[in-house]
Amino acid sequence: MLKPLFKERLYRTTSVQFIIFITFADENNYIEIQHKSMSFKIVVLAKQVPDTRNVGKDAMKEDGTVNRAALPAIFNPEDLNALELALQMKDRIPDSEVIILTMGPCRASEIIRESMYRGADKGYLITDRKFAGSDTLATSYTLSLAVKKLMPCDVVIAGRQAIDGDTAQVGPQTAEKLNMPQITYAEELMDINRESVTIKRRLERGIEVVKVKLPVVVTVHSSAPDCRPRNAKLTMKYKHARASSELQEQDSKYNALRDARPYLNIVEWTVSDLNADDAWLGLTGSPTKVKKIENVVLTHKDATVLTSSEQDIDLLMKELIASHVIG
Repeated sequence: MLKPLFKERLYRTTSVQFIIFITFADENNYIEIQHKSMSFKIVVLAKQVPDTRNVGKDAMKEDGTVNRAALPAIFNPEDLNALELALQMKDRIPDSEVIILTMGPCRASEIIRESMYRGADKGYLITDRKFAGSDTLATSYTLSLAVKKLMPCDVVIAGRQAIDGDTAQVGPQTAEKLNMPQITYAEELMDINRESVTIKRRLERGIEVVKVKLPVVVTVHSSAPDCRPRNAKLTMKYKHARASSELQEQDSKYNALRDARPYLNIVEWTVSDLNADDAWLGLTGSPTKVKKIENVVLTHKDATVLTSSEQDIDLLMKELIASHVIG
């Protein structure tokens, strides 16, 4: 006679995961096997950035880092394009989830809520004073540790670059540390399934369509579709979502609400949670040093309006020849 027994095993075939439940029942002497597919996981690397359109004299600290307190904070524009691409993938793949991963101070949880209002499922805030002053090398190191903690992941998506740095290095560096293939300058999602993804890339002199097996890291160009607006129902659902560090001034009623609705909890990860090496974090782990920052105002020169008269055409030809545009 068989004894009651329950076993759970995890199997993975490429990007598809299955949990196989095997139950042995002695009453009827039968074996029941159930297959349960796990979700398709899409991680979006997003950043809250200072609005560099309003850079003033107080925008930089003495140590060469950005004075974020002096500038309004916004959702990095190309990360919104990345979020839209992730949501499009979610629309096409059943049982998929979109997870937002952001690194920054406590107030960076604002973009996690904003993402959930638009369709993301949950978010993680990486925050610790030891992360302050990180350049692309230190940032990609931290993000790679966080993504590994969320493994297995099928797709990792980020904006091409952040407007407070314009380096376009964090995405590719993170891909290298994760040992994943990467698609940069993504503009359009052509096709996706649980095995591969096909994406159109926007290049300097044209376009390119590439297909790659999953898992993969994708960085998204600003020419990609704009992110969808907030969803009213999702806004009402997640408007009370908070990270732990935001709860200090909340009353007991809110804490009870948060306990009753676990999806309102934005998880925070610190250095200890990621088991990170302090030597690779913050200013210590950042070889890049900013010496100066300034606001550049673009101005146009005086314009000359020309008519179709022979005199104006003759004037135009002389100016083109003199500037070596022709001749």
